[in-house]
Amino acid sequence: MDTSRPPVPDPDLTALAAALGSLAAAFDIRWVEECASTNSALLDALPENDGRAHVFVATRQSAGRGRRGRQWLAWPGASLTFSVLWRFAPGAPVPAGLSLVVGLALACTLEKLGVSAVTLKWPNDVLVNGAKISGILVEVSPERGGTLAAVIGIGLNLRLPADAAIPDQGGSVTDLTRELGEVPSREMLLAAILSELHPMLTAYGGSGFGLLRETWQQRNAFANLPVRVSGDGLDVTGSCLGVDEEGALLVRVGDGMHRVYAGDVSLRHAS
Repeated sequence: MDTSRPPVPDPDLTALAAALGSLAAAFDIRWVEECASTNSALLDALPENDGRAHVFVATRQSAGRGRRGRQWLAWPGASLTFSVLWRFAPGAPVPAGLSLVVGLALACTLEKLGVSAVTLKWPNDVLVNGAKISGILVEVSPERGGTLAAVIGIGLNLRLPADAAIPDQGGSVTDLTRELGEVPSREMLLAAILSELHPMLTAYGGSGFGLLRETWQQRNAFANLPVRVSGDGLDVTGSCLGVDEEGALLVRVGDGMHRVYAGDVSLRHAS
C-alpha cells in the first residue's frame, strides 16, 4: 500500500443502503479491503440464486483483469472497483450487447453527476473528452437449467496518482477528480451506478439490446469516424456506423458493411 496517500476509510454500508432506497433489497453487497480480482471472487464461488444481484467490492485489487488479458491496476482510494453477478433467464440475449448496456448505465451515471462530454467506445470503455475513465469486463458462466450467470466487472477512476503508469493503455486516461473537482463518496457512487444498472439490465434481459440501441448510438465515441478493428484474425478499416440491435459493431468498408462481434478484438481510430 502507498503510505504517502491518506488512508481509505472503511465503507459505510448503512449509508450505501440508504442511498439505494427501495433498491437495497435487490442487492447483496460484500465489501472487502483487498482481493486479487472481484470478478474472480464471484466466479470462483458463485453465490446461490436467491433472486438478488450479488455485488463484490474491493478497496484494492492486486490482480484485477481487463479485456484481452490486460491488468486493471488499482491504487488505494484511486478507483472504485467492483463486480456484479446478474443472472439471466434461459434464452436471454447474453453476452451480445451486455457490455454496451453496462457502459450506457455508467455514462448516464456520470452525466447525472455533472460530467460532460461522456462517450462510449465499443465494446467496453467509457470516455470523457476522449480519455478513458472507466472499463468493463464481462464473464459469463452457464448454469443448470439454461440460466446464465454474468459477472460484470467495473473499474471507475476516482483519483489517479500523478505518477500512475498504466501499461497497454493506448490512449489517455482521466479520473472523476479531474472532471468534477470534488468526488462523491464511494458509497454514493456505487449506489448511483447500481441504481442505473438495475433497470437497464432488467430491460435488457427482457427485451434485448434493441430498445437501448439508439441511446447508446447517441454516445458513440467513433460515430462516422474512420476506424480500424483488429484481432481474432480480423483486420478491417472503414467508417464506424455504430452498432446493430444485437450490439455488434457496424463498419462500412467501401460499398459493403462489416459486422464485428465483441471478442478478442481492438477498436481504434484509423491513421
